[in-house]
Amino acid sequence: MARTVAAVADTVGPMSSKGHVALIRGINVGGKNPVPMVELRAAFEACGFGNVSTYIQSGNVLFDADAKPSELEPQIESAMEDRFGVPLVVVVRTRRQLADVVDKAPPGFGTQPDTYHSDAVFLRSPLTPAKAMKVVALRDEVDAAWPGKGVIYFQRLSARRTQSRMNKIVGTPEYQNMTIRSWNTTTKLRTLLDDR
Repeated sequence: MARTVAAVADTVGPMSSKGHVALIRGINVGGKNPVPMVELRAAFEACGFGNVSTYIQSGNVLFDADAKPSELEPQIESAMEDRFGVPLVVVVRTRRQLADVVDKAPPGFGTQPDTYHSDAVFLRSPLTPAKAMKVVALRDEVDAAWPGKGVIYFQRLSARRTQSRMNKIVGTPEYQNMTIRSWNTTTKLRTLLDDR
């Protein structure tokens, strides 16, 4: 039985080594590819995953599995396309991997939300941070970016956000192996996985 994210957040128990999060790109964004969360949870349960829950409407699914992320990603993508009829990009992280993304962020990253918009750009193999950084365009005095393990940390000056060059990555071939989450969503997902 799927549980709501509220139920997961209220349940504090031993940390699961099987805990994963799937970051699905391209659903419920700007009215495109609408997928109800109850159907998304059902699709994951049909794959045999346990302890399935979702967080907000933008394609964040927490679940338990024994396989590695690199094995889970194509399995989930295939299941999602079969069920919903659209090809989707899926990036999977374990609880430990997501914790590392948060814990190893650049000093001060995400700590000034009134001044900067901060995002985590999650990368899927074979895309490496070094290759991804080559297509990350930066505008002086607006944008800043740092490579991490399986992630690019991207920060934009809020007052000049419309001048940011972050959207330049969307049209690149490398973007097919990326999905972006706000820093607030990233840290919340980490907390939810830790609380499972």
